[in-house]
Amino acid sequence: MAEMPPTDEGWYVLHDLRRVDWDGWREAPEQTRERAVEEGEAFLADAAAVADAEEGYSLVSSVLGDGADLLVVHMRPTLDDLSALERRFEATALAGYTTRADSHVSVTEVSGYVTDDYFDGDADEGTRRYMESKLRPDPPEDQYVSYYPMSKRRSGDDNWYTLPVDERAELMADHGETGKRYAGQVSQVVASSAGFDDHEWSVTLFAGDPVDIKNIVYEMRFDEASARYGEFAEFYVGRRFPPSDVGAYLDGERVPTDEFADGESAAREVDEGESESESASGHPHGEGDAADIRGRLADLDVYAGQPHGEDVHAVVLYSEADPDALAEEVDGLRGNFEHYDTHARTAVYAARRRDRTAVVSVWETASAAETAAGFLSDLPGVVARAGEEDGFGTMGMFYTVEPEHREAFTSRFDDVLGLLAETDGHRETDLMVNADDENDMFVASGWRAEEDAMAFFRSEAFRDTVDWGREVLADRPRHVFLT
Repeated sequence: MAEMPPTDEGWYVLHDLRRVDWDGWREAPEQTRERAVEEGEAFLADAAAVADAEEGYSLVSSVLGDGADLLVVHMRPTLDDLSALERRFEATALAGYTTRADSHVSVTEVSGYVTDDYFDGDADEGTRRYMESKLRPDPPEDQYVSYYPMSKRRSGDDNWYTLPVDERAELMADHGETGKRYAGQVSQVVASSAGFDDHEWSVTLFAGDPVDIKNIVYEMRFDEASARYGEFAEFYVGRRFPPSDVGAYLDGERVPTDEFADGESAAREVDEGESESESASGHPHGEGDAADIRGRLADLDVYAGQPHGEDVHAVVLYSEADPDALAEEVDGLRGNFEHYDTHARTAVYAARRRDRTAVVSVWETASAAETAAGFLSDLPGVVARAGEEDGFGTMGMFYTVEPEHREAFTSRFDDVLGLLAETDGHRETDLMVNADDENDMFVASGWRAEEDAMAFFRSEAFRDTVDWGREVLADRPRHVFLT
C-alpha cells in the first residue's frame, strides 16, 4: 500500500453556482423584484460581514458563459455554518428567481507534501504562519475569480494513489514552483472534498487580470502532476462585486459599479477610502489610526507618507539563517517577483547589532504583498514577521544616505541609540543595512506602547536628528507603523 501523507484541515467551503431565471425576472412585477433585490442584498451583506460566525468570509461573483450566472462562495469554521447559510439564502425572495447550476463542498487543507516539520511539531514560525494562511485564508482583494473542481487520475499506470510518496512529493514540489512564478499576480484557495463531493478538490483562483488566470492554468497543465495525473471538469470565471450591486447586476449594469462610476463618484470613493501610509501587509492600523498618527507626526515635521498616490505594502521577515545562503534564496524569489508590475522591491538587510537578517519585500497592493509573504515564509531560518511582536513597532524605511555621509550617519545612529537606551518604553532598535547597497538602510524599533514612541518623536533630540538628516539623506524616509 502506498504511503498516505498527513493532512490538516481548516475552514469548510461551499461553492454555490446559480442560474438566474431571466424570463421570470423580466416578467415579475417591479415591487416583487425590488423585494427580491432587497432580501438578496441583505443576505449577502450579512454573509460578507460574517454576522453568523466567529470567522470566515463570503463573496459573490458574476459568471460568464452558459454554466451559471452567479457564484457565491462561503468559508466557515463548521459544516453546520455552511448548512445554515445555504438554507437562509433559499428563504429569500431572490432565491425564487434562481436555480442551482452546480455546487461543491470542501474543506481547506495542507498536506505533508509541503513539509513534514509542520506535522511533526518542528516547524518554524514562518512555516506555521504560511500553513495557517492556507487553512484560514485572508479574503483576497483581486476582483477576477476562477473556480474549478479537480481530481487525481486513478487508472492503469497513471494511478496517482499508487505512486511512492516521495515521487508524489517531488511532482507536487515542481507543480508549486510553477505557481511561485505567479506570486503577486494570482492567489489561490485549495480545499479537499474527498468524501464530501464528486471531485477531490476545489480550486479558486483570484487575480487582478483575468489573463493571469489563463496563463497559470495553461502553464501548470504542462507539469507532470497535471499533464499525467490531473483530471478536470468545469471551469467558471467571473468578477466579484459587492452585495450592494445585486440590483445593478440584475439590471444589466457593469459591476462592480464603483469602477464604472462617473469621475465625481470615483473621486469621492478615493477620498473616502483607506489612506494608510506604508504599512506591513496584514497588520495595518485602521484608517482612523493611520491618519491620526500621520497627522501627529506631520505636526512634529516627521514625514509618514502621503495619504494617496504613493502607498505601498511591505512584508518584513527576520531570519537567523546564514546571510549568504539566505541572499541566494531571495535572489531566486526576486527573479520571479520582478515579472510582476505590482512588485516594487525585495532586498536583504543585515542588522548591525543583532544576529539576524531582514528580508523586505515591497508591493503596490496588499494582496500581492500577502501572496509574496507566503513564499518568503518558506525561506530558511525565519523566526519572526515584523508587526507580530508584542507592543508597538515603528520602521523608518527608505533611508538612502549620500555616500559621502554614510559613516557620519551610522555614527549619529549610535548616538541616538544611546539616548533610546535611557528612554521609557523603548525595547530595542537596530539599523538594518541593504546587503547589496550599503547606502540603503532602515531603522526598526520596538516600543512598549504607541505613546512611548510618540514621546520620543516629540523629543528635542529626535527633532535635531530629523533636521540633520535632511542634509545627509538623498530622499525623505517614510515611516511604517506595526502593531
